[in-house]
Amino acid sequence: MTYPIYSDEYFMNIALQEATKAYEKNEIPIGAIIVLRNKIIAKAYNQTESLQDPTAHAEILSITSANQFLGSKYLKDATIYVTVEPCLMCNGAIFWSKISRLVYGANEQKVGFSKFQEAAKKNNLNICHPKLSITKNILEKEAAELMSKFFKSKR
Repeated sequence: MTYPIYSDEYFMNIALQEATKAYEKNEIPIGAIIVLRNKIIAKAYNQTESLQDPTAHAEILSITSANQFLGSKYLKDATIYVTVEPCLMCNGAIFWSKISRLVYGANEQKVGFSKFQEAAKKNNLNICHPKLSITKNILEKEAAELMSKFFKSKR
């Protein structure tokens, strides 16, 4: 399926292509891309198994790549597209990199950051950067189906 260029669906489709690479390498199929001024500056997929590194999530790898590309530790005005809701660790990396916008596909009920965000709000805390804009459920069905297919193959 084709999507209007530079739309959230367009960029999420590219993140899904990264997730498919993870799937093909027997990694949890999550992909991420970082976009700045409608230009993709980083792409990554989960590589925790191949790198034997529990921090080698798609978000972390794409942030590192984008930082190196820009020669900066901050990614102000950038958008990260992730196929599945980021975990708490990845949310922290998004916070500290000062990414302006997070767009994700499928919700992650078990370890997604929003579960922790709800608990934090009860204590007047915020685990997301106060300037972060969040858009969710973009190509949610496609992202969820890829995850479901992966875990069904493991059973």
